[in-house]
Amino acid sequence: MTSSVRAVLAERRHQLILRALRSGGPAAVTDLSEQLGVSPATVRRDLVKLEEEGLLTRVHGGAVAEEGDQPFAEVAEMRVPEKDAIAERAAAMIEDGQSVLLDIGTTAYRLARQLHGRRITVITSNLVVYEELADDEGIELVLLGGMVRREYRSLVGFLTEDNLRQLHADWLFLGTSGVRPGGQVMDTTVVEVPVKRAMIAAADRVVLLADRAKFPGTGMAKVCGPEELDVVVTNGSADAGTRAALEEAGVRVVQT
Repeated sequence: MTSSVRAVLAERRHQLILRALRSGGPAAVTDLSEQLGVSPATVRRDLVKLEEEGLLTRVHGGAVAEEGDQPFAEVAEMRVPEKDAIAERAAAMIEDGQSVLLDIGTTAYRLARQLHGRRITVITSNLVVYEELADDEGIELVLLGGMVRREYRSLVGFLTEDNLRQLHADWLFLGTSGVRPGGQVMDTTVVEVPVKRAMIAAADRVVLLADRAKFPGTGMAKVCGPEELDVVVTNGSADAGTRAALEEAGVRVVQT
């Protein structure tokens, strides 16, 4: 069995373990072993890995899931006018003929809605963005491969990261769960972080889309520091410490 196949199987087991814990509550190693058809030793290794990623907590004889992202459909209904104002300002930065990376998340989706009729290339791991733009024949649309996170409508994993290493974009419009006072961009789900970092590496310019609720917002996993951002588009004033950190790093803050 190749290392790539083993990685896919491990990711699939991790998804099933988290689904079982989130739907059924705490579970014993023996129960998870029976459900997955693998040895208890394999389950224990999976639990160690998932705990390292902050997705669960191991307890005696088993594990309990940490609270993760809200499902996309729930988040999509929150602060829509604010997100639309941010999306409109972000869309105005893009010129016809350019290539654009759109991150996961609901603000990136609102930005996609502003791009109809443009002659651009859009690259994304966001399935809702793909669905929004799929019928717009003027847009060259590139959907990254990867494992599907169904509840949050995104693609993740080593396949997504490998795809990004083969691509280049003029712009990345990045989402976030929160921005710390030092300007660090955070995320609540560790599995999304490598994809976001690969997107940053693939783009000439990085624009963070962050409504007022993201200062400081949430998130335990660091995506990047302020030095890797070029622009922040927001509808709220960051606190003094965050604004100072962004300005010191040369980040332009655009307020709607």
